[in-house]
Amino acid sequence: MPISKLQLGLIVAGALLVFGVIIFNWWQERSIRRRIDAAFHPPDDQRDDNRPRVEPTLKKAVDHDANVVESVREPPPAAPAHRPPQATPESSFEPPIDFVEPPAPAVAPAAKPAPLPVELPPPVYIDVRPSGPQPDPDIESIIALEPVKPVTAGALAAGLHARVGKPLRWFGRRGEDGTWQLLAGGTPGAFVEVVACMLLADRNGAATQAQLDTFERVVAGVAQEVGAGVRAPDTGTEANRADELDRLCADVDVQIGLTVVKPDPAAIAGTRLRGVAEAAGFRLGPNGRFEFLQEDTGTVEYSLQNVRNEPFSVESLRVTTTPGVVFVLDVPRVGDPAKTFDRMKMAAKRMALTLNAEIVDDNRRALDDAALTAIRGQVEAAAAALKRVQIEPGSARALALFGA
Repeated sequence: MPISKLQLGLIVAGALLVFGVIIFNWWQERSIRRRIDAAFHPPDDQRDDNRPRVEPTLKKAVDHDANVVESVREPPPAAPAHRPPQATPESSFEPPIDFVEPPAPAVAPAAKPAPLPVELPPPVYIDVRPSGPQPDPDIESIIALEPVKPVTAGALAAGLHARVGKPLRWFGRRGEDGTWQLLAGGTPGAFVEVVACMLLADRNGAATQAQLDTFERVVAGVAQEVGAGVRAPDTGTEANRADELDRLCADVDVQIGLTVVKPDPAAIAGTRLRGVAEAAGFRLGPNGRFEFLQEDTGTVEYSLQNVRNEPFSVESLRVTTTPGVVFVLDVPRVGDPAKTFDRMKMAAKRMALTLNAEIVDDNRRALDDAALTAIRGQVEAAAAALKRVQIEPGSARALALFGA
């Protein structure tokens, strides 16, 4: 097959391209060899065969594990401080214009023997928060006494023993940065500040205007005896606060009862009731009720009272009978109302079983487990309502507001 002119032209062009590439590579290789030869074999007038040969040395390197390898070469002597290195016949190096000479290392003082280690005791942290009773301005009317000189608790005896119809508390402070200390007749020491506090409301009702006026007169009399100034709130304003507090407490004051009765016409002998109650951990209190006390705090968890609304006594229990008893949980006065209800429920079930009785509601209808669960829900709701108005169940504030 004859070769066309186009094919012939392409063959010639390809041959010329290959030949050109070969010539270019040869020229590049020759140029590189000349530069290498000039670098490693300088002319005779630039050689100095008398200079010592310097072997390449590793000065400092850090491997991938951060292990440092120091140079085996001794470091050159340090130059004098604040002076750049001077040029020598063997060296013509001059630092650039922005060269900064590093400061010479300071001369270390003579080594001193290290002091013996001292083992320090662990730090002691002091809790500065008040740990005892404190004035409560939310629920008490407070009058401050500012004595000219420190006073003792004995000098306040007239106020400490005063009775105005509501509970009174007196506090003293030894310094402006100190905490308040509850005062009694025998409290030692002297106090630079004193406050008198009267509870604004309890289960007997709100503090009246007359009670507040009496409170103010009592404190003013004590202040006059010890030579102290008085800062007192307006009694009319305090009376309004007392009424508001009493209404609030009435809304959240809840007591839960579980009644254990014998079927009519049967009754429980007093001696039998006392034996069963004391075996269950109850103790007869001066208020005519059996009380179950919390072991750690000594506070009443729940109580057991006569279903006839008559107080128990040692004498009456010997000669009388009763159709039943009521387990009472005072919700505001216990720390964990729901768990306390669970314990009271179990105690009521055990007593009902022992006395061949049953647990009933106010209408004498039997309470099953579903009904008891619903009552527990009411206890939880009552505890939540107390917390919403800043009254923690079982707290000192709750015990004061919901005291008899």
